Amino acid sequence: MVFNRQNSSTRMNKKLYVLPELPYAYDALEPYIDAQTMQIHHGKHHGAYVNNLNAAIEKYPELFAKSAQDLLVALSSIPEDIRVAVRNNAGGHVNHSMFWQGMAPAGQGGEPSGELAKEIEKHFGSFAKFQEKFNDAGVKRFGSGWVWLVKTKDGKLDVLSTANQDNPLSDGHTPIMENDVWEHAYYLQYKNARVDYLKAWWNLVNWDEVEKRFKK
Repeated sequence: MVFNRQNSSTRMNKKLYVLPELPYAYDALEPYIDAQTMQIHHGKHHGAYVNNLNAAIEKYPELFAKSAQDLLVALSSIPEDIRVAVRNNAGGHVNHSMFWQGMAPAGQGGEPSGELAKEIEKHFGSFAKFQEKFNDAGVKRFGSGWVWLVKTKDGKLDVLSTANQDNPLSDGHTPIMENDVWEHAYYLQYKNARVDYLKAWWNLVNWDEVEKRFKK
């Protein structure tokens, strides 16, 4: 997956990063995530990350040749004066793009199957234990951030939590599944009950997409 760029004739034909369309309607994730949250989250929050990333890269237009993921993998090579902006906004762009794709209308819920299910059992003992560890990491993330299932640099599955818009790619890990625990992801519906949001979110997991990431 590359959450990337498009040609723009109005800006010297540079390849700009763009806000991807949702793969479903704003209300498709109800009752677990309401339509108003999705509209604000996608259009306002994700849209702002895309706009801010383009603005940061304007100073170094050669960077438009890179995917947003490539920027995160090689943060140390990004010019220092825009590195924080790229870290935050490329991270926000990639994280959200993955997040939308990792959910499905009415979801598939349940549990994964195939190779991923076997690896989860191998590394966590059972799906229930994995789910508990994932939710616990999300609850304990202080402030804003994300909780992830990743394939680590040494090829093992693990649950990680990152602050703000940081992405495991920057530490050499491969993200497979994620949940957004910024308040804007759930506050309109769940108020301060992040734990309830985390539990409800499992009804939306697109296990086909997660399995594809795992195999890739």
